[in-house]
Amino acid sequence: MKSFKYIFFIGMLAVLTGCQKYLVKAPLDSINTANYWQTPQDAINGINAAYQPLQWPKLYNLRMWTSDIFAGNAVVGAGGGTDGIETVEEANFITDPSNAGVMDLYTGPWPGILRCNLVLANVPGMNINSSLKERILGEAHFLRALYYFILVRYFGSVPLLTQPTSPKNLYPYRAPVDSIYHLIVSDLTDAIGMLPPCEDYSGADVGRASKGSATGLLAKVYLTMAGSATGTDQTNDYQQTVKLCQQVTALGYALNSNYAWNFDPAHKNGIESLFEVQYSGATTYGFFDNLNQASWTSTFMGPRNSGFVGGAYGWDQPTQEFFNSYEPNDKRKDITILYQGCPDFYGNAYKSSYSTTGYNMRKFLVPLSVSPDYNTSPEDFPVLRYADVLLMESEALNDLGQADAALDPINKVRARANLPAIQPGLSQTVFQDTVLHERRMELAFEGQRWFDLIRIDNGNYALQFFHSIGKTNFTRKFLLLPIPQVEIDANPHLTQNPGY
Repeated sequence: MKSFKYIFFIGMLAVLTGCQKYLVKAPLDSINTANYWQTPQDAINGINAAYQPLQWPKLYNLRMWTSDIFAGNAVVGAGGGTDGIETVEEANFITDPSNAGVMDLYTGPWPGILRCNLVLANVPGMNINSSLKERILGEAHFLRALYYFILVRYFGSVPLLTQPTSPKNLYPYRAPVDSIYHLIVSDLTDAIGMLPPCEDYSGADVGRASKGSATGLLAKVYLTMAGSATGTDQTNDYQQTVKLCQQVTALGYALNSNYAWNFDPAHKNGIESLFEVQYSGATTYGFFDNLNQASWTSTFMGPRNSGFVGGAYGWDQPTQEFFNSYEPNDKRKDITILYQGCPDFYGNAYKSSYSTTGYNMRKFLVPLSVSPDYNTSPEDFPVLRYADVLLMESEALNDLGQADAALDPINKVRARANLPAIQPGLSQTVFQDTVLHERRMELAFEGQRWFDLIRIDNGNYALQFFHSIGKTNFTRKFLLLPIPQVEIDANPHLTQNPGY
């Protein structure tokens, strides 16, 4: 189905940025918004603009999925030398406040937060259809929560801005982590009450945030808080996680019968998808521009010098340790990675020489018949899937001591992967390790692994894992990324994370 694309809302982008050459008008030091926020289309343009930063390379078109590299699932690969050097530094835990990847992750969410705040400040007073108004406000609450959830997990304490930026708040202080999570929970709770179920969307609106999107994300927020030092009630957090996961199931979500459909442009926004970042593959704008509508995943991850896909830059090469982590007969292996002797990729035999590790990414590759050039991939990026929800439910039930109930959700995921069911009798600790392993294999290279590592046992799980794969220089300092130095230089109220 056709889904809405964030790029076509130039009117709102003009209001928000005013920096594109074709939008520059006198006076150059101000933007006239006196006649904006008047019509239904103004409100729609406003919320559409709030989605757009998700598409940028600073977030889901590059930096979010490269987190699997510094999470230990892969190496950069790429062209060697300084190609991807910022991610190499992150993966080797020698990151400093000048790192370009860190800069992208820190600055990426803020335009989205600003745009959400503009919507939330202006749309309530508009004289437009009440159902449309409520939906747009729900979308803004959901998106602001997602942007802040990205920031707080990577950087911890960050400024908490709930109003459009003005001269009064140009130099905000960092807010406590608890306060940030409080806003996230409040925003998602509001979003659940305001947003329609996904089936209410049709035509160009397919892909917008829905009641299921907000419910599933709030479950992930509670599960994250349960394992972290956020000052919350851990038992309540697990109970809320289970309740919300079950509410997602009640909304009608289900696993795709074919795991590969989660990454197939022909099956966008399907029954397993709670929320995904939309791409059309359109080539109207430059590939490296923020307004680009082509996904980078296939182009960047395709085996270098293979001709398998358009571009084929060779990024995100799975490690031997990750490859060895697959259980026998796991169907996901042949869908997720390329290896010597694997099924051909649309008639092309894979050679281990294509990669520095002997392996390449497969699950995000789009054949030339669909994307004939480097800048034409229409593949969406999955932010939240129902399989993730099932595994969150299983993990939370186990942590609540409900071992038998915890078996059903994880075994549904394993059944699709052609794996035997987990049997009763595992200790709580062993079961937790089992669920985390399942999450690693099911959600591989979708930008989830890093967040799982750092949330369990307040980061101790990350310490154990990285030391087990030989990265003994990993310390608790690296549970958070550094605040970019240029941001600290620009704002005298910002402080640095410990150890940087």
